[in-house]
Amino acid sequence: MQDAIRDELTRLIGSDQVVLFMKGRRGAPQCGFSATVVEILDRYVPEYTTVDVLASPEIREGIKELSDWPTIPQLYVRGEFVGGCDIVRQMDDDGELVATLGEAVAEIPPPKVTITDAAVEVFRKAAKTEGGYDDDLRVIIDGSFRHDLSLGPSEARDIAVISNGIKLVFDPASARRAEGLVIDYVRGAQGEGFKIDNPNAPAVVHQSLPKEVKGWLDAGEPVRMLDVRTEQERATANIEPSTLIDSSNIRELLALPKDTKLVFFCHHGMRSYQAAQHFCQQGFRNVHNLVGGIDAWSEEIDHSIPRY
Repeated sequence: MQDAIRDELTRLIGSDQVVLFMKGRRGAPQCGFSATVVEILDRYVPEYTTVDVLASPEIREGIKELSDWPTIPQLYVRGEFVGGCDIVRQMDDDGELVATLGEAVAEIPPPKVTITDAAVEVFRKAAKTEGGYDDDLRVIIDGSFRHDLSLGPSEARDIAVISNGIKLVFDPASARRAEGLVIDYVRGAQGEGFKIDNPNAPAVVHQSLPKEVKGWLDAGEPVRMLDVRTEQERATANIEPSTLIDSSNIRELLALPKDTKLVFFCHHGMRSYQAAQHFCQQGFRNVHNLVGGIDAWSEEIDHSIPRY
């Protein structure tokens, strides 16, 4: 490895408490493994540095050599190599990741949760027949906002909430997704069961055609066009007005009002769809993916934009 590359890697690793070498950027991961680690880190760490290895073959190969680890992504915490996707995921499952992240982890306030009287009645009956002594109601909310309810003992890292006389416990990731959660029990002609409403569940990504998006722009609608490509691609062809997502503006974009109309685009619409899904998972409710990407825009809307 060249000394200049080694020095640059050392600088990057030491530039923040938490540094993730990944494919793509935090707001626009370019592979599923990188997206998984970003999703996990986002549960705990409000600010961290990402390095897009796709932008530099030298950095991509150099970090593999430096860590003696053959794959990307790679996570560093306080200058120490932690591991790749599988290790980060396993550490999170085992409850070790929060301890490793240390002071970089933001405090998680107990979420506001509502349990209806009907649900309380069912929980109390279940606790008498199925639960053990001191069992609590565990609520798990995964990254796809699938909900699971079970009775069991609390754990040291749990965040506890009492609602309507029932103690609920959440792991840190679930607690971040639970604000405003309503747990009900309904009976009807179709049967009975729990009904869970979670206002944090991500909206779906709308696939929008170029002519539709052009109509919004022509009508003066407040639309944010977000480019998830590389700087090199953007220099070759671009849609104006638009914003290239990078590490310098991701925090500002994630702080936008959650009802902001966002339109993501890339070359053909695949990378941008992944980025759009990520923003949906952060609570944005009006998220669109430009079908066919800038290539379709050039073909159908603006022929002056080069195709590549």
